[in-house]
Amino acid sequence: MFKIRKAKEEEPSAPGQVRIRKKSRVPGVMITQFVEELPEGMTTPDFTRKPISITIQEGKMVIFRAVITGNPVPTVTWMRNNGEIDEDRYKIIYDASLGEHQLQMPDVSPDQADTYKCYAKNDYGKAIVTATLNIIEVGYKKNKAMQQSRTAIRETAEDFKKALRNRIDIEPKEEKKPEIDEKFWEVLLSAEKKDYETICARYGVTDFRGMLKKLNEKKIEREQEQERVVERLCNLKPIEMTDSGDAEFELEMSLKDSSSKIFLFKDGVMIPYDVDTEVKHGLKQVGKKFVFSINGVDPEDAGLYQVEVDGVKVFSTDFKLPNVEFLVKIEDVKAEEREDAVFDCVLSQPLKKITWKGKNIPLEQGEKFDITVSEDMLIHTLVVKDCMPLDKGIYAAVAGMASCSAWLIVEADTDPNSRGKKKARKTTRAGGRGEELLKIAEEQNAKVQLEKDELVAKIRAEQEAAAAAEAAAAAEKAEAQAKAKMEAEARAKAKAEAKAKAKAEAKAKAKAEGEGGKKKEGKTKSKAKTKAMAKKKEKTGAGDSTAVDEEGMEDSEEEGDEDDVESEENEDTEEKQDIKGKDVSSPKQGEPVKEGEAPPQVAEEEETVPAKRNRVRKGPLIPETVVDPGVYFTSGLSDVTAVIGTDAELVCRLSSEDCDGVWYKEGKEITPTDDICIVKDLTYRKLIIKNCKEEDSGKYRCEADGRKTEAVLKVEDPPRFNPDELAEFKEPRQIKIGKDVSFKVSFVGREPMKIQWYHDGEELLEDTNIKIEKSSSHSRLQLTKCKRKTSGEIKIKVKNECGTTEIISHLVVLDKPTPPMGPVDIIESSSTCIDFKWRIPKDNGGLPITNYILERQQIGRNSWKKLGKIGSEPKYRDTDVDHGRKYCYHIRAETDQGISEMYETDDIQAGTKAYPGPPSTPKIESAFKDCINLSWSAPSNTGGTNLLGYNVEKRKNGSNLWSLVNPPDEPIKGKKYAVKDVVEGIEYEFRVSAINISGVGEASAPSEFVFARDPKKPPGKVIDLKVSDSTYSTLSLSWTKPTEEEGVQDEAKGYFVELRPAENPEWGRSNSSAIIMNSYTIMGLKSMAMYWVRVVATNEGGDGEPQELDNYIIAMPPPVRPHFTDKKMKNFVVMRAGNATRINFNFQASPIPNIKWLKDGLPVAKNVTVSNTDTSSQLMIASSERHDTGIYTIIVKNIVGQETSSVEIRVTDDPKPPGTVELEENVSGTVTVSWTPSPDEKKDDRLHYIVTKRDSVKRAWQTVADRLFNNKFTVINIMPGRQYKFRVYAKNDMGVSEPSESPTWEVRRRKEKCALNLPESKDCSFEMSPSFTVPLKTHKSPESYECYMSCAVTGNPRPHVTWYRNNVSLNTNTNYYITNTCGVCSMVILKVGPKDSGDYTVIAENSLGRATCLTKLVVNE
Repeated sequence: MFKIRKAKEEEPSAPGQVRIRKKSRVPGVMITQFVEELPEGMTTPDFTRKPISITIQEGKMVIFRAVITGNPVPTVTWMRNNGEIDEDRYKIIYDASLGEHQLQMPDVSPDQADTYKCYAKNDYGKAIVTATLNIIEVGYKKNKAMQQSRTAIRETAEDFKKALRNRIDIEPKEEKKPEIDEKFWEVLLSAEKKDYETICARYGVTDFRGMLKKLNEKKIEREQEQERVVERLCNLKPIEMTDSGDAEFELEMSLKDSSSKIFLFKDGVMIPYDVDTEVKHGLKQVGKKFVFSINGVDPEDAGLYQVEVDGVKVFSTDFKLPNVEFLVKIEDVKAEEREDAVFDCVLSQPLKKITWKGKNIPLEQGEKFDITVSEDMLIHTLVVKDCMPLDKGIYAAVAGMASCSAWLIVEADTDPNSRGKKKARKTTRAGGRGEELLKIAEEQNAKVQLEKDELVAKIRAEQEAAAAAEAAAAAEKAEAQAKAKMEAEARAKAKAEAKAKAKAEAKAKAKAEGEGGKKKEGKTKSKAKTKAMAKKKEKTGAGDSTAVDEEGMEDSEEEGDEDDVESEENEDTEEKQDIKGKDVSSPKQGEPVKEGEAPPQVAEEEETVPAKRNRVRKGPLIPETVVDPGVYFTSGLSDVTAVIGTDAELVCRLSSEDCDGVWYKEGKEITPTDDICIVKDLTYRKLIIKNCKEEDSGKYRCEADGRKTEAVLKVEDPPRFNPDELAEFKEPRQIKIGKDVSFKVSFVGREPMKIQWYHDGEELLEDTNIKIEKSSSHSRLQLTKCKRKTSGEIKIKVKNECGTTEIISHLVVLDKPTPPMGPVDIIESSSTCIDFKWRIPKDNGGLPITNYILERQQIGRNSWKKLGKIGSEPKYRDTDVDHGRKYCYHIRAETDQGISEMYETDDIQAGTKAYPGPPSTPKIESAFKDCINLSWSAPSNTGGTNLLGYNVEKRKNGSNLWSLVNPPDEPIKGKKYAVKDVVEGIEYEFRVSAINISGVGEASAPSEFVFARDPKKPPGKVIDLKVSDSTYSTLSLSWTKPTEEEGVQDEAKGYFVELRPAENPEWGRSNSSAIIMNSYTIMGLKSMAMYWVRVVATNEGGDGEPQELDNYIIAMPPPVRPHFTDKKMKNFVVMRAGNATRINFNFQASPIPNIKWLKDGLPVAKNVTVSNTDTSSQLMIASSERHDTGIYTIIVKNIVGQETSSVEIRVTDDPKPPGTVELEENVSGTVTVSWTPSPDEKKDDRLHYIVTKRDSVKRAWQTVADRLFNNKFTVINIMPGRQYKFRVYAKNDMGVSEPSESPTWEVRRRKEKCALNLPESKDCSFEMSPSFTVPLKTHKSPESYECYMSCAVTGNPRPHVTWYRNNVSLNTNTNYYITNTCGVCSMVILKVGPKDSGDYTVIAENSLGRATCLTKLVVNE
């Protein structure tokens, strides 16, 4: 129980404050506002993420998290209802990166379970939210025991007195049994009955009866709790691994309140989940079905998972990953096309099923794959049927968290005769280890069984020890009971004597009183009846043996007779017989009770005897229950699937042969019939159902001695062919080409059925020559006008919900054979005969070849000679030939269906000489001044006869004459020869030719030149080895050849360059053959890696000593300071919004520099992509926006130095037109044009305006002002009598907007009648001091743009106008263009720079006075 205390009342509001309750968007948050109206921009505190209630196991880490908003920033505090938050056990943290307030409780303890509050407060209000922390205690806790003792029902004094009376027996102290983990009960509450035994074995629970009793109590409590939130709960499926490597558990649940919250806990810790199945923990709801999933199971995911609804536990399941390993993993399999491939493995623990994957896709039992498991469930096998090249790939076996994989390699059939044909399926299998795996599995099975036996023996030993302890306690208890019984018998004897005395007195008194005695006798009988009823209640355990009113007992003691005493004694005797379970009427046990009734003074003592007898009854049953567990199932029932019409057998095994089993189907007892047999075979109990029907499906149960086991029988009705038609269907069919053929087969099975016909694996559909008839009992395939290619495998496949079946037949369409095939192989061609052979026809037409028919033509003649039929062998020996003549042959094949077209051979010559081919090039084995040793290989073409020997020829360097080395009539028999006919110092080359019976064949290629001299000495070290150039992947070397010293080192003929990485101790050669150049470039180096390099000189005498570089070399070019190589680099780019922006910079630098891009001095945003190479860098913005405008800087830096460059990117769009244009006349002859700014003015600081005009006379638009950065302009020289119109355009770097047009402006010309009234002339003065009618405005201009300032001034005489910047006159400065037209003073700064910033003053003065106008110019960099 959690103690919850109400929070303290809030403090009253301060004077002037109000308390307005507001609703938060987050449920459960209470907001109080202190003011009636919030100032602009100010808000009350609120929670965007509130802390949630947590239930967690003690010792874990607890974190309450909250995200709070408000302006000004609220102050956050944490409180708890019952207790204080101290710094030692609590940590209050604010994470600025997440904007999250946290209350952390490391190593939480049960006393921290409470309701916690989070306060957020600022000047305008406060927000409060609460969260509850529940702690799951581990083990026995004293405080819980004390709390239970406080809440226990108190005993009254009378109960205590009765308890004292019953303490005659000395009860032995019960041994404290080890506590059962609460996790055990949680798992058991949600498990099926068939899993109870497994769960008990896992947690070491042996007291099954006690467990069942307590489980029933817990189930009642749990159901009462669940009734508050759940209407219906069923179909609870424990957590299991799926084929995809995930885990799932599901349940069906109807909630009373659809808004109830569902929580998921793992080992007492609440874990978040989402409806999205891609997250770690997901929830999928379909109607009332809830499926919880764990995606990507890890070893850390094992534990107890619980589902709670509004704090009430509704389901618990324990997830344990199978601790399985692969004793023998699957191995690579190499199979031929259309052959079966077998993968098999052995597990360390039995598993009913593992997951097989092919190319990362789960595989299932079907037409392509056959998945089997051995009887001991240790050997798992996958058979890939009918392997094709597409099946090649990686296959894997997954068991729990363990997996193994192997390759399947399918070798395609390369037989040219089978190209274009459907290959026949092979009956052989590739892979599989058979006997070897069986032996390993038997050993592992014995090991697993031994472990099980040891576990069972351990449990039995514990049971026997517990039984022995209880038996000893029972013996002590029985001894104490016997002692107490003797004492009770002694007291009973005394009572009997007292009763006899009382009886005599009662009789005397009865005789004296007479009638009064009879009344008392009736009263005594009624009391005796009451007493007997009390004893009966005492016997059944329905009440306490002492529950008799003391006052009534006194009455019964005063009055009674002998009949009452005898009835009482008989009841006592019956009680003894019931309690002890045997006849106790022997004199030793019965006499003390039968002698008489106890006197009233010892009635209370007599009442203790029944209590003692109740204890005696319980004694012997406890050890018997523990020691003899009774009959139990050693092997339960397993689910069985049977085909309709066949027999099904359900088998279980008992621990005893004597116990009979009772069978039930769907709760109804089964009795033997003609179709149902119940067999008792030793310890096996069998239920055999003959000729299964669909109604036989259901759940079957076998019960024996209170134990039971269940299984499901599923009767299926898969498609089945008529066995009488199978043999006929499978027989191959032969028909002639162009004929019709039909295949018909009958079948039975559950409808609906899908019927498919196949030809060589391809499904047949209705067509011109294909007709398919289908019905529920048969199907027929009709093929009309069959062609030769129609031959092949014909298969019908019938499928329904229960399974698939198929049968195969073969169709052979007979036709005449195709022509024989070449080329012709000549076996012998001599002057007397021609012997040759050819290849059989590609297609024999479906029948064997009976004969080949030949005819011959001699080249040069027109006639053909018929040679006739020569038999079925594709070869012929023609002996009727003339030497040197050429012949051509026509060959035809014959079968029973006809004769093929002819095949014509090439010309074959009789008696042609065949010379041998050239031998291999002679190899110089060794050379001396007087002898050179040669060797060679025989020619590949010997001319069809044996070789007689070889001729060796030599030639001097520079000569064209070859001379024979061996005598002409003495060919060299071997393939080696020592040439001794040489002159020292002369260079020779040699060639060899073979000799057969036809003569000397073609000579071989000449050998290398070799000097006739003794072997040379190896050369010395190379000189001046150095690096001439280097890059990141290459290294160029140069050197000078070594010097020659006679007798010490000879001239170098070539060089080898050797390389060794700094981390590798072994040298490797960069060139496989010696080079003759004194330079070499090593390719393929690793950038910036360190290498050691050396060069070795070599000649015929061998390799010289290597010459190394003094230091290691780094694979990099010479150091180069970064510099940009672009001749013209852009420094300003304008881009349209939405378009892609690319900026490229090319540079040179060594070593490879680090490249960094900045925007306005800060790192570029995430939407900017930078691509770098060794010599260039590209910045790309896929879709430019206005906020991408800025100055982008590239910094290229390496160890030598750095270089920077900048480019300004301006992202804009076509400007929108200005708003309404208004006209106003401030000065005669001028018009002030003003307009509403364009909406883009705030977005684009380079946007300016253009003003054009058109009058009624010229009718052409003229630009009167450009590059205006304000929204007003005064147009001068407005003529009266003309109509004017004005247009205002907005312009930026992308172009000009649509115009905004003004209304028509006209200053009418006044025509007055000429009337001359000459008044008296008076002197009139028009002089006036200067004044500004239109003042200057403040200006902000980008750098390098134009800036236009203007104002209007009046005065008479005409004032002199002077411009100043920072009190310095500008009238003589040529950088400023100053004009004064009709009082409109203007100044243009052609190119604004930072120096132009400052205060500008215009002073107009004449003789009558002086006027000043001020403004300020700000230049944006």
